[in-house]
Amino acid sequence: MSVVLDNITKIYGEQKALDNVSLSIAKGEITGLLGPNGAGKSTIMKIISCFLPPTSGQAKVHDLNVMDNPQLVKAKIGYLPEHNPLYPDMYVREYLHYIAGIYKMKGSIELKINEVIELTGLQIEQNKKIGALSKGYKQRVGLAQALIHNPDVLILDEPTTGLDPNQLIEIRELIKSIGKEKTVLLSTHIMQEVEAICDRVIIINKGKIVANDTTSALSKMLGSTESIMLEIDKKVELKEIERIRGVVHVIDLGDYKYELSCEDSKEVRQDIFQWAIKSNTQILSMNKKENNLENIFHKLTK
Repeated sequence: MSVVLDNITKIYGEQKALDNVSLSIAKGEITGLLGPNGAGKSTIMKIISCFLPPTSGQAKVHDLNVMDNPQLVKAKIGYLPEHNPLYPDMYVREYLHYIAGIYKMKGSIELKINEVIELTGLQIEQNKKIGALSKGYKQRVGLAQALIHNPDVLILDEPTTGLDPNQLIEIRELIKSIGKEKTVLLSTHIMQEVEAICDRVIIINKGKIVANDTTSALSKMLGSTESIMLEIDKKVELKEIERIRGVVHVIDLGDYKYELSCEDSKEVRQDIFQWAIKSNTQILSMNKKENNLENIFHKLTK
């Protein structure tokens, strides 16, 4: 495994930011790290990146302990933090030269800078000052600096912040391409991002891992009940809908809209139509609510 956390605990004063966290991430795997604000996501990434020491437990990158070998570990990691720290008065190419010098890169640095500029789509902005760039292009510069030394592990904290829809697609494809050869840990609040990019999802809540699997496996883990979104032409009593065969629970969403928890949505829909006919109720819309990542996240962290 490229990245391994073994019983990691991190305490700030009286606050336990991480509570006995264990996880592993393999090469060629893009893992999404999700959690509410303050759940411990940034703490995990900072420990892996050697910016924070754990209070207890061990963190390893390519079998190197982050506490014992911080310089060797940092050389293997590319890190894009949430608040992308850049020097606005430096030119893009000048900044990348500066970062290459920090990593003491050998060989043709100019060639490597050209490669990473092309990879991140910075060609037309490469001779501008960073301060003159849009937020989206500044984010690309952050990605370029994280990639310039060809790291084995890439840690991305909110990597698509500020990107327009076209740039978003391009960066997603870039991350997916990178993930074929590297270990990628991606933190984001955008659920569609994780579903589009990630092979696996880790959900953390209050310093503890509450889920670690594929989205399809998480859906099965949450139980067999399904949901139907029902909109009708008038208000009815909840108990009247709950009498429909197969309906387990009903939530009134307002404006004559209801969410029905069901044992089998396909079978229940037939009974809903029969109920509507008998009760002289007009169905305006009826849709199955998919147990997507957003719903899974809400159920596991509420």
